[in-house]
Amino acid sequence: MNNRKFTYKKSGVNITAADSFVNFISKISSKKKGKKKFSNIGGFGSINNIPNYIKNPQIVACTDGVGTKIEIANSLNKFDTIGIDLVAMSVNDLIVQGAKPLLFLDYISINKINLHKLKSIIKGIVDGCNLSGCSLVGGETAEMPGTYEKGKFDIAGFAVGIVDRNKILTKKKIKKNNLILAVPSSGLHSNGYSLVRYLLNQKEINIKKDKFLKSELLTPTKIYVKEVTNLIDKNLINGCANITGGGLSDNIRRILPKNHLAEINLNKIKTKEIFKWLKKKGISDREMLKTFNCGVGFCLVIKEKNLKRVQKYFNKDYKPYVIGKITKGKNKVKLNGSINWSK
Repeated sequence: MNNRKFTYKKSGVNITAADSFVNFISKISSKKKGKKKFSNIGGFGSINNIPNYIKNPQIVACTDGVGTKIEIANSLNKFDTIGIDLVAMSVNDLIVQGAKPLLFLDYISINKINLHKLKSIIKGIVDGCNLSGCSLVGGETAEMPGTYEKGKFDIAGFAVGIVDRNKILTKKKIKKNNLILAVPSSGLHSNGYSLVRYLLNQKEINIKKDKFLKSELLTPTKIYVKEVTNLIDKNLINGCANITGGGLSDNIRRILPKNHLAEINLNKIKTKEIFKWLKKKGISDREMLKTFNCGVGFCLVIKEKNLKRVQKYFNKDYKPYVIGKITKGKNKVKLNGSINWSK
């Protein structure tokens, strides 16, 4: 019997292609400006310094993926933006605690290594890290024939941030009469795509032939790190929430202190064209608010006197505006009125 026919490559795993990809990551991640003491890519683990300017450092860690948005990327054969989404989904959670992103790792599992696809994804991850001010320090790529169908893959991200103990945004900082500000989203971000894909399937809509959907469905998640960390440094915010799955209600509830109520005026919300399109296709108001950000990608809780100062840290496309306030009451989010989907 010829045992030479039993090779890892014949089973569907190409070590040579994997090594080539690691070399590519090492080169592209080392292009970031600034001094870098350790070279981590390709090793068994990453080594990084804890910034010495923080007196009482606390580590904050987050992990997330981009959900079934990857299926839209597969459908359109476009992979250069979902890496930004991957970074955004973790770093936007880090800053809710008051932390500055320090480092990022990725995990990519795929049916068969496709260097063009993987390189596009990694370029997006590097872009996301640059926008977040953190370093891509390592990750893992797993070729898994038999687990994933042909052309299928999944990605996950892991971010670590750091915050001074005195700068942590805790619930106790949120007070009665604080304003709740909406920071606009860039679009769907990376939530609700299973519902979007179900609707597309049921309505028999071919996104390859729809210029609007081709653009909107792969618009990368807005990364709020720069603006929010500047506000934290200036002590201008009392709390914040990343509006992801569960919408405004579920995510704002997570930061409310005991015996406080968040009153949101839905009439104030400035929604976006993609949400208006989804609403017109037959999704109820309740489902829209529960599934999508509806145009509000991030929320800030601030003192009323700080409103104009806070707004100066954002460009016109992401200028925060008032949608509610904190009052005394049962720990919940009260949604008043309704979104005007026609304006």
